[in-house]
Amino acid sequence: MKLYALIVAGGSGRRMGTDIPKQFLEIAGKPILMHTIERFYDFDKSIEIITVLPEDQLLRWNGLKEKYSFTIRHAIVRGGETRFFSVKNGLEFVDPSGLVAIHDGVRPLVSCDTIKRCYESAEKYGNCIPVISPSDSLRVITQEGNRPVDRMQFKQVQTPQVFKTELIKKAYLQEYQPEFTDDATVLERIGEKINMVEGNRENIKITNPQDLIIARALFSILPC
Repeated sequence: MKLYALIVAGGSGRRMGTDIPKQFLEIAGKPILMHTIERFYDFDKSIEIITVLPEDQLLRWNGLKEKYSFTIRHAIVRGGETRFFSVKNGLEFVDPSGLVAIHDGVRPLVSCDTIKRCYESAEKYGNCIPVISPSDSLRVITQEGNRPVDRMQFKQVQTPQVFKTELIKKAYLQEYQPEFTDDATVLERIGEKINMVEGNRENIKITNPQDLIIARALFSILPC
């Protein structure tokens, strides 16, 4: 079955306090987005990689590829107004028969084991998302105040979220809804049950300076 990796990299540097988009910040000698692409290439060198970027970042990305001699083959697609429309744009370049992993460009620490589990489960069940259990105690806010809840009843959702391409392309024919927080919620809206596998705790989404510090500390010691 043909494998695709659709990597969505539409972030800015606002929460980082920098003018550099966060996917272009450097870790371990190269931009974050390059590490992310390499993870999928290391998993399967025949995988078809599609990278979605805002139109105003395309020239910068081309310059970075030249600067860092980055040669892993990947298609570049212009992003949309929101993540929903960016993914939708990327899916236009995916054939109806295959498996597509939709992944955040600023999650360069996803493990090859997590990627493998997601593809294998999606091939069997039609879709799969990686999750981890929260480490901290949780409380829910109610009209009466707040109360503790069993944290084992909750999961933190990661990417890549992997789907049979015909299913997710069908799901993205829907009109955008604000409650579409990720690709799984888009698929769920058309009546599909979401399947989960264990992710890897290091697979953080780098969105603020603290995340960048953690990622830089972890990156050199973690295998694929």
